[in-house]
Amino acid sequence: MKFLKDYPIKELKIIYNILYSQLPSYINLIDSELLYDLQHHLLLQAAREGIDVSQHAQWSDWLNPQI
Repeated sequence: MKFLKDYPIKELKIIYNILYSQLPSYINLIDSELLYDLQHHLLLQAAREGIDVSQHAQWSDWLNPQI
């Protein structure tokens, strides 16, 4: 089994965005340990890359890069 750090960050961002977008329809996801762990991992990675994760716009731009 792999750890989150072993997956491509681009793939993790996509999965996180899909799960997060489903919160209104699947309220039980709010308590999901997997979603929490994924978000925590992404927040740490973003901070390592110099993103101020306390600023929603920076966090959002990092999660959803415009290509």
